[in-house]
Amino acid sequence: MLVLGIETTCDETAAAVVRRDEDGRGEILSNVVLSQTAEHQPYGGVVPEIAARAHVEALDHIVTRAMIEANASFTMLDGVAAAAGPGLIGGVIVGLTTAKAIALVAEKPLVAINHLEAHALTARLTDNTAFPYCLFLASGGHTQIVAVLDVGKYVRIGTTVDDAIGEAFDKTAKLLGLPYPGGPEVEREAQRGEAERFILPRPMLGRAEADFSLSGLKTALRIEAEKVADLCAAFQQSVVDVVSDRLRAGLRIFREQFGGPTALVVAGGVAVNQSIRRALNRVAIEQGTVLVAPPPELCTDNGAMIAWAGCERLVRGLTDTLDVAPRARWALDGDEWPRRGEKVS
Repeated sequence: MLVLGIETTCDETAAAVVRRDEDGRGEILSNVVLSQTAEHQPYGGVVPEIAARAHVEALDHIVTRAMIEANASFTMLDGVAAAAGPGLIGGVIVGLTTAKAIALVAEKPLVAINHLEAHALTARLTDNTAFPYCLFLASGGHTQIVAVLDVGKYVRIGTTVDDAIGEAFDKTAKLLGLPYPGGPEVEREAQRGEAERFILPRPMLGRAEADFSLSGLKTALRIEAEKVADLCAAFQQSVVDVVSDRLRAGLRIFREQFGGPTALVVAGGVAVNQSIRRALNRVAIEQGTVLVAPPPELCTDNGAMIAWAGCERLVRGLTDTLDVAPRARWALDGDEWPRRGEKVS
């Protein structure tokens, strides 16, 4: 099975071609990502109008390059997948409309992909991870612990009640006058700082539920904002401690409801942070499971994850009509799936 994937939900214009073999294993034939960091840097964050316009200007070229690198033609495709949300609606429209056009002209099935589901299934592309597994999804807009039971079957075990982890990193960088994008800059400063110099709070630590809260940590940081490197180290260590504690709670809830997970999977842009990865690995070992962490380039937004999610859905006969609508908001677990504390049949 050969699928073209298109990703335009935020500030990366991406396209990829992925092959799924009969045994269920995936292979990335091409994965082209064009970042818009330079365009948004003067504004200290992503400007939706600029992002959408940049997608319009670049996407055709990115798709062409992905097809050439994969040595594939549109007639060879088994389907066309595009992220249909959640995300910045202008960018989502660009990618989904382009995918519809290709699917219509090439007479191929269209698969509208939930961007979060694509992150959730990346571990099956990179490591052939078996269901069910526990997912820690951490990005600029999302922080969730999710039971991944099958394609389309997700139960949210824990979530943030205020800021997402990636958002907290970016706000910390802005507060401390660090360049955009802020997350990598905080990590870089933290590597040369002393975390013990500042005692920052660990919100929600020790609670039985697996939810997150980071607004109090951000407020404490603002009060102490003097020494950048040490503050970054202290902030990052606080996040690491909170993540470790919340995941212990999440894995306990997972075991109670679904039995032992096959793995602890991490996905999303925050998964690139090496301190967080090391902490997750320690938690996985301590909890008797293994950590599956896809390569950094497959944790940030990319077309390969969209193409693979398209493969996973297409092989199950799950396709969409050409009138499928783009969505600015789109929960991974959806209304049809139970929330924390409810059983799955």
